[in-house]
Amino acid sequence: MAFGARILKTGMAVTLALYLSVLLNFASPVGAAIAAIFAMQPSIYRSWRYFLDQIQTSTMGAVIALLGGMLLSNEPIAVGLVCILVIMISMKMNRADTIGLTLVTVISVMEASGQWQFALTRFLLTLTGILSAFIINISVFPPQPRKQYIQQIENVFTSLSLLLRTAVSHEMKESVFRDEKNSLEGSIKALADKYALFEEEQKQLRRAKYSQTRQMVVYKNLLNSLQKGYQVLEAIDRHYFQADRTGHTDELFDHHLEQLIKYHEYILLKFEDKLKPGANDSEPLAEDNDRFLQSAIDGYDPQKAGQLRLSVVAAAIYDYGYQLERLDKVADQINRMNADDKENAVLNEKI
Repeated sequence: MAFGARILKTGMAVTLALYLSVLLNFASPVGAAIAAIFAMQPSIYRSWRYFLDQIQTSTMGAVIALLGGMLLSNEPIAVGLVCILVIMISMKMNRADTIGLTLVTVISVMEASGQWQFALTRFLLTLTGILSAFIINISVFPPQPRKQYIQQIENVFTSLSLLLRTAVSHEMKESVFRDEKNSLEGSIKALADKYALFEEEQKQLRRAKYSQTRQMVVYKNLLNSLQKGYQVLEAIDRHYFQADRTGHTDELFDHHLEQLIKYHEYILLKFEDKLKPGANDSEPLAEDNDRFLQSAIDGYDPQKAGQLRLSVVAAAIYDYGYQLERLDKVADQINRMNADDKENAVLNEKI
């Protein structure tokens, strides 16, 4: 695992939680450190949401543990029953993410056999740890998920283009190809998780700005294009080499894949605003994409084994091309809107 900002911030949050616990004269500061570890989240919004959710579930857990300790003592069976009850209530409250730390609070409180002073101390320790993580998260290398998302898009595309360029030609070693493909799958999943984070934040905004909604459309289409490209890799890996092919078939598939990869790269340059307006037209690609699929269908030979498998691969490649067409249109719309915004800004300055 690479050393990153979140690893550093987790260590800093634990340190801060321990120092604050000592300053507040808590007898056992370990609970604050544990809370700080759980509370470190990938975004400011998630940190704040976790803080609010954890206060609710920790309060609930401490109260139930306090009552359980008073009525049932701290026998192992009693602790287990109370934990089950707290888990069920947390799930009912849709607070599954906070269960781990809440159970730590429950077990600690029940260990003291229902002493309310200890329950209060335990709650304050948890609060100290969560606050420490929140403070560190917003003050030290604040998360910039949107900037990271664009960087990840570029890195994932680089890996995807390499694999697609060598998939049909079969030039890469099998073991290397497999490792690169697995790594690519994990990277795309990480992108999907990050997009889900954006979507979650967007839903919490009662009135999202138009620019934010527009940005979400861009992110979604960028992700979809990479996913479609990966589906081509999957189709080739599962079906292409199991079919009886000719040299012409290999050339047809390889050439069209190369064309799609270059087109994908070209669109990404559009989003970075590095191309002149109208420098690319999606119509020729649409025609080539149709022509490719038609050629693949015409090349079907029932006398050869595995021909239907080639149809599966051809369909995946066609779908990838279709998604790129959509991405290209989004890029053109975004560039036009940005140009209009700049013109309006200049006019407003003159006025």
